[in-house]
Amino acid sequence: MDQPFFRRLFSRSPKPLSMGAINAQETQAESGSAETQFHLGVKYANGEGQAQDYERAAKWYLKAANQDHALAQFNLGIMYAAGQGVSKSPTEADVWFGKAAQQGDAGAQHRLGMSRYRASISGPATGMPEARIEAYTWFLLAAAQGYGESDVASATVALNMTHDDVTEATRRVARFAPSGDATSLPR
Repeated sequence: MDQPFFRRLFSRSPKPLSMGAINAQETQAESGSAETQFHLGVKYANGEGQAQDYERAAKWYLKAANQDHALAQFNLGIMYAAGQGVSKSPTEADVWFGKAAQQGDAGAQHRLGMSRYRASISGPATGMPEARIEAYTWFLLAAAQGYGESDVASATVALNMTHDDVTEATRRVARFAPSGDATSLPR
């Protein structure tokens, strides 16, 4: 007996991409299409149509990230954080998370908030208040977009902040405007 159409629809495994299709995408990506570069990075990272290849994924994410593609920047940050296809580097991961966060990517904002929160706990005492302000700011921005657990994380950070620190972070959130210029948190 045949399955209902919706079971067939959801039980199909995706067709693997042919090498010709991948080569055509690579040609288009080489011409500078950030979106195609990003999608190639996803395909190589996930092993779609070929063996998983983190080094090639990182190569394509980097090309797209250098063209201010926020998701490529975020994924490249993930790769640096985990050491997938690149040398593990929390510092480099934060650079890419920072670029994506400045463009308004909630996942990157949350990851950057976590990084700043860890710095506020284990960093030098002189930098702890600023690290908490930055962590709180990034968590608030991510929470405003409904990013899971950012609201709880911001409340946790606020427990160790002064009233003036919370006011400063709130002022930064109010001044934040996503942009392609991803140098630092607004001050």
